[in-house]
Amino acid sequence: MPAVTPAPTVPPPAEPAERPVLAAGVARSLAVRERLPVWLQARCGVEPRTVAAVGVVLVAAVGFAAQQYWSGRPQPVTAPAVVAPVAAPVSASAAPGAGGTRIVVDVSGKVRDPGVRRLPAGSRVEDALAAAGGVRPGTDTGGLNRARVLVDGEQVLVGAPAQPVPGASGPGAGPLSLGSATVDQLDGLPGVGPVLAQHIVDFRTARGGFRSVEDLRQVNGIGERRFADLRKLVRP
Repeated sequence: MPAVTPAPTVPPPAEPAERPVLAAGVARSLAVRERLPVWLQARCGVEPRTVAAVGVVLVAAVGFAAQQYWSGRPQPVTAPAVVAPVAAPVSASAAPGAGGTRIVVDVSGKVRDPGVRRLPAGSRVEDALAAAGGVRPGTDTGGLNRARVLVDGEQVLVGAPAQPVPGASGPGAGPLSLGSATVDQLDGLPGVGPVLAQHIVDFRTARGGFRSVEDLRQVNGIGERRFADLRKLVRP
């Protein structure tokens, strides 16, 4: 009998290989990529690194916008504390009057209570007479200007003979005393007006009087020519 050749054994079909398991990071990248717009996927070439870079840029942009919003929000402002003004201390020597100052005048002659009087600045001769108790009865005050404003350090002489006019001839004429002359009397000197007369009285008050006629050179407004005209008409 002829030999029988056995039929070839056909191997069973191989089972399909298992699909590879994607890494977790790659899977997330693909998930993010699938959510991006089509134009962005085409622009970036849908590479994982590009997708990650775009994500970082978006996160940074959101963080910057949040920071700008937070810094631009209204801030509470605390009002400064109100400090009450401190009143300036009032000097004990100050008294009511113009500017809160006082002047000192000597009221003498025919008044009821002669002496030194302290009056508010801006007082007049009439106020000085009232402070001295008034004029004695029968006193002639025709040559006294009661409305004249007083200056500090002057003397108000009531009922005395009128001061002779400087340079006048005749008995009784003589130089005018710089230490006691009033503003009105000094105003009668040649070349001396009310302003210069007041300067002379102010100088006398500040220096405590005139030691000599030469002190008149130091008065503001008296030059050499004016001093030469006055030196024989006045005395300290």
